[in-house]
Amino acid sequence: MPIILNLDVMLAKRKMRSNELAEKIGITTANLSILKTGKAKAVRFSTLESICDVLECQPGDILEYVNEIK
Repeated sequence: MPIILNLDVMLAKRKMRSNELAEKIGITTANLSILKTGKAKAVRFSTLESICDVLECQPGDILEYVNEIK
């Protein structure tokens, strides 16, 4: 998939654990894991907003587009 979620990178930069972020943004650790592994088909803007608010970052710090040439 050409869209990569670099959530684990931002968590490491902020020295925060996944379960702490999940609790602060109000989603389950299982759903956060789906986001982190790239298995999610969509991300709600409200969830993305909450993640950016807690991690004090911009959406571009988390989302990355990689062109897959086949």
